[in-house]
Amino acid sequence: MVDLSLEEISTQLESPNLRDRMVALANLRNVPAEDAVPLIKKVLDDESLQLRSMAIFALGIKQTAECYPILVHILETDPDYSMRADAAGALGYLGDSRAFEPLVRIFYEDTDWLVRFSAAVALGNLKDPRAHDVLISALDSEEVVLQQAAIAALGEIKDVESIDHILRFAQSDDWLVRQRLAEALGNLPSPKSVSALKYLEKDSHPHVAESAKISLQRLEGGSTS
Repeated sequence: MVDLSLEEISTQLESPNLRDRMVALANLRNVPAEDAVPLIKKVLDDESLQLRSMAIFALGIKQTAECYPILVHILETDPDYSMRADAAGALGYLGDSRAFEPLVRIFYEDTDWLVRFSAAVALGNLKDPRAHDVLISALDSEEVVLQQAAIAALGEIKDVESIDHILRFAQSDDWLVRQRLAEALGNLPSPKSVSALKYLEKDSHPHVAESAKISLQRLEGGSTS
């Protein structure tokens, strides 16, 4: 990819050709956030959902004071569920603790599972212990992917109090759920975690067994250091 100047990027973002606009947006990856964000804003309402998705993601990476309110506005008002999901994910990357309340609210209020999934993942990325209640409630979701996201996020926020809640998934029919459990337990030091990981280390699925082995090593390494 040929690097474009800021002026060339700005002009190309207004091209009628979608490929031109996508190339221009991709060229912002090495541009400082202060210069990139005003240009990203030019395509936030683009007719192409793919380009909008790229732009929303970019706001989570190119972090300025403007990014947080823009992403919250998209999260709370955009009529397209995939854009709301992208905004939730970007808020997780942004790592701004103010995003906790909007993400919790959207998790409870949005009717689309993908948005709720992204909100749960983002809450894990924020690593805010206040997410305990909402993530515990997500464990009871009928959507397996939401259960996976909640288990992973509880590990991310190092919520040792959640161990009893997530251990019931050790015998889940879904191996990805069991893998998320094995990974999460590696962040939750407890005799119960060690016991569960030794059980999961013998899992019939190699990915689950390997994740359990890695988590056990992490816990045992932490206990001797």
